[in-house]
Amino acid sequence: MNQGNFLLELARKAIESKLKGEELTINEVPEEFKKQKACFVTLTIGGELRGCIGNLEPRGELWRAVVSNAISAAFYDPRFWPLKKEELEKIEIEISILDSPKVLKYKSLKGLLDYLQKEKPGVVLEKGGFSATFLPQVWEELKKPENFLSHLCLKAGLPEDEWKRGVGIKVYGVEIVS
Repeated sequence: MNQGNFLLELARKAIESKLKGEELTINEVPEEFKKQKACFVTLTIGGELRGCIGNLEPRGELWRAVVSNAISAAFYDPRFWPLKKEELEKIEIEISILDSPKVLKYKSLKGLLDYLQKEKPGVVLEKGGFSATFLPQVWEELKKPENFLSHLCLKAGLPEDEWKRGVGIKVYGVEIVS
């Protein structure tokens, strides 16, 4: 079994254990997954989002974050009903292991848009206590930086054009396991 498969199977076992009301048992965790890392766990069924929960900063060992975020994505994402037993076989799991977000300093909106268009990073948008993030994978749906930022503002609870009035931006990369 390769290392990525370990994380995917761990996420699936965590969800399955929760569905069955059983204790999750893990025999051995490879050393590389004991490092402090942040991650998101995304669940889809037939290509449609079914849950996505994660953390931007490490809150412990990666394997523990995968377990916690998989359970949260399946049962506690406020956008969806808790996962049902009959859905377990249908879910596809993707794990995004995050680099630490870095503040992006930009001098103009054009500079910001040009950078985002070229690099297509994960983005955290912040303003006045409001914040939201999109993983880099969201660029597949929202290809234009203006649309990406507008949707991110809405996700954060801000007016969709708030990014034009100055917001804090952090960017990050991910390693995808699917």
